[in-house]
Amino acid sequence: MATEIVDKKKKTEEPMEDKSKGLNTLLWVLVAVFFAAAAIGNVYFQKVYSAPVRVIGMAIVLVLAFVFAAITNQGTKARHFFKEAKNEARKVVWPTRSETRQTTLIVMGVTVVASLFFWATDSIIVSIINFLTDLRF
Repeated sequence: MATEIVDKKKKTEEPMEDKSKGLNTLLWVLVAVFFAAAAIGNVYFQKVYSAPVRVIGMAIVLVLAFVFAAITNQGTKARHFFKEAKNEARKVVWPTRSETRQTTLIVMGVTVVASLFFWATDSIIVSIINFLTDLRF
């Protein structure tokens, strides 16, 4: 079974093209520059432009930063991971409403019973300790 999974994984994996180290580094530098520009620009233009204009400008700059981050080697791997996670989430068999309700009631019941047990145990231990500390030899 394990070999079938490994074989299937090998067949479904698509080879990802890695960008050169220099290009990848340049993209990450651009991401950092755009993030810094968004933060510094927001403070620098605080008295010049109103808040909605600065928010729109920051949103545009941050979207550009995320686009550059998404096309790096790590961003490509992250996008591939999230695509696979989405596919796996589609395969999940979710419980029905009645199963969810029953499970919730069971958990609540067990919680109440466990709480009562620990309260009773604690009360007994406290009573024993009080009895022992009140004894005078």
